[in-house]
Amino acid sequence: MSRLVLAADDVTVIRDGRAVVDRVSLRGHAGELVGIGGPSGSGKTTLLTVLTGLARPDSGNVEMRGSPRVGMVLQSYGLVPVLTAAENVEIVLQANGRPAAEVFAAAALALDRVLVGELGGRLVDRLSGGQQQRVAVARALVADPELLLADEPTSELDEVARDHVVRELVSQARSGSLVILASHDRDVLAACDRTL
Repeated sequence: MSRLVLAADDVTVIRDGRAVVDRVSLRGHAGELVGIGGPSGSGKTTLLTVLTGLARPDSGNVEMRGSPRVGMVLQSYGLVPVLTAAENVEIVLQANGRPAAEVFAAAALALDRVLVGELGGRLVDRLSGGQQQRVAVARALVADPELLLADEPTSELDEVARDHVVRELVSQARSGSLVILASHDRDVLAACDRTL
């Protein structure tokens, strides 16, 4: 088995007196694509939020092994509306101190990778929901994360765009990342190595 990237043990999250995540344990390894399935309201987003470290579980623990580079696709996209699509992707690399010439080229490639390269100069608030979603995926992919967590990364996409994004997430896992995605779409989950 490849290197362990993330370990979650007996994670429980209580909301309004009930367990929305109940004793979930997970081991995620480099090179693996793990799906978290279930209908809306089943705790997928809550679990991903805990796995990212943005929230603490009420019990149990989550440990990232080493200090992996982390990429995230939020269900609400998390894009900066006053920036262009390209700038939303570039900002990740700029924050990591990459040289400007490298940043622009890498952002363009990441946008091309999810079939929105021609939209790089547009403000994200002028893009459709599906286009914004692909920009969010490009932003998560651009830094070649060792751990990528994606919350419903295909929910706004038509079938062709959905299948393309799924292939890119599979490709990211095969290149050595641990990719964990939450989805209610059975076709998306079918592409995963395993599903919770």
